[in-house]
Amino acid sequence: MTYKDVEEFLKSLGHTTMVVQWGDHHVYKIGGKVFAVVGGSGEAEPGLTFKAGETSFAILTKQKGIIQAPYMARNQWVKLERLPALKDSELKAYLERSYHLIASGLTKKMRISLGFEEAPKPKAKMKKKKA
Repeated sequence: MTYKDVEEFLKSLGHTTMVVQWGDHHVYKIGGKVFAVVGGSGEAEPGLTFKAGETSFAILTKQKGIIQAPYMARNQWVKLERLPALKDSELKAYLERSYHLIASGLTKKMRISLGFEEAPKPKAKMKKKKA
């Protein structure tokens, strides 16, 4: 995958927004929360940062070309220094997992508005009996 392919994949995930922050980093969000960052274009290898689960974080950070994300490692974020550090199918799976990890932390109201949960059905009103 190229960085362009990665960005197209990230954009294809439902309700994703992309903003340019921290200089020229492409920051991908769901419900206003970051789930992936593609490093600035001024870098030779932009890098790709995303949220990993606890087990995935331990596994990924032992692989060559993948490091603990600066400033975010305590929250189990990793940084791919080069895209070939993972196979395309693995990378897509990890990015999708990051998306869902962040989405699961959104408020219930936000998850419902984004279609992750079903809206509660209104309660039927009971008629009062006359005495």
